[in-house]
Amino acid sequence: MSTFYDALETRSPAEREAALMAALPQQIAHAQKASPAFASILAGVDAATITSRAALAQLPVTRKYELLERQQAGRAANVFGGFSALGFGAGMTRVFASPGTIYEPEGTRRDYWRMARAIHAAGFRGGELIHNSFSYHFVPAGSMMETGAHALGCTVFPGGTGQTEQQVQAMAELQPAGYIGTPSFLKIIVEKATEMGVALPTVTKALVSGEAFPPSLRDWFAEHGIAGYQCYATADLGLIAYETSAREGLVLDEGVIVEIVRPGTGDPVPEGEVGELVITTLNPDYPLVRFGTGDLSAVLPGQCPTGRTNTRIKGWMGRADQTTKVRGMFVHPGQIATIARRFPQVQRARLVVSGEMANDQMVLQVETTETAEGLAHQLSDAIREVTKLRGEVQMVPPGTLPNDGKVIEDARSYK
Repeated sequence: MSTFYDALETRSPAEREAALMAALPQQIAHAQKASPAFASILAGVDAATITSRAALAQLPVTRKYELLERQQAGRAANVFGGFSALGFGAGMTRVFASPGTIYEPEGTRRDYWRMARAIHAAGFRGGELIHNSFSYHFVPAGSMMETGAHALGCTVFPGGTGQTEQQVQAMAELQPAGYIGTPSFLKIIVEKATEMGVALPTVTKALVSGEAFPPSLRDWFAEHGIAGYQCYATADLGLIAYETSAREGLVLDEGVIVEIVRPGTGDPVPEGEVGELVITTLNPDYPLVRFGTGDLSAVLPGQCPTGRTNTRIKGWMGRADQTTKVRGMFVHPGQIATIARRFPQVQRARLVVSGEMANDQMVLQVETTETAEGLAHQLSDAIREVTKLRGEVQMVPPGTLPNDGKVIEDARSYK
């Protein structure tokens, strides 16, 4: 029984990077040609020159709200806002709807969402039955997992959500090798089975996603004979990263190019610093280039002890959208980045909003080695110019600010 899904997982990092960078300009050229949205977003970009991460970092980040805006604006002509390279018909098997409403296409290619790799890492193998309790209604989660399981050679019971007693009955009678779904629903099923006096001896493994999976819950499953593993995926991009038996962070999928940028910008952060995950997918059917997930994470140094050589991330660490209303005005992370960019002396910046309701106070904390009063005055003027609000400035030594991905910290009291 192979530890790895395929040979891609054990390539040398240099070989992988060379392959990704070779595919990148082709994908950008394809997006410009096949996706009207990216023809506009990447207008004037010479795809042939985008052969490195530094070059990729110069392209604009497209965030989910922009995708939604384009879909809403052009819905009568193109329900996908011009992002899909596919049209309705033989090349597209399904259309899904995520909250927003954002519509996502599903193409016909095998393992379209690339979930088989994560399912394999969770211990599932061909010839097994999987109980899939992700939703098959509106959202793509159920299909994402089912198509991945089929690619792995597994049979799927489409349990979906709800009807806990019937879920228990199906598990007891069909005896699946394991469960795929949210961790909270698996806990509910196991507790209901105990309440009903029904044993589920065959359910010994699980792949969970869609929610936080804290160590306490992982240990609870282990106490009930279930080895639970998590993966990180989105409805737009498919699989991004997955957990292995080493349980040290999440290993990146082989079909995506992942950057971690400072929230509110497209600027990559140093390795280990928390920032927003920005993904370029190599999926030709839905060729998203520098798509901002809005999720925070950081690179975990070193390689996975299992032998997989791809980069690891620490997992989900919160949301990057820290837009905050101060004295009736919205302040965005991008505005803080704009202020910081004006001053080469500033290494990092963080806006702390404090006080009680209706008595907001802003302090811009900046990491810098310069302590001259003139810099503080200039920064204060920039705050007023960019945000239209008054704010104080606090200069601190490099390395002082927390590494949590926050550009705006809302420390107000709402009692």
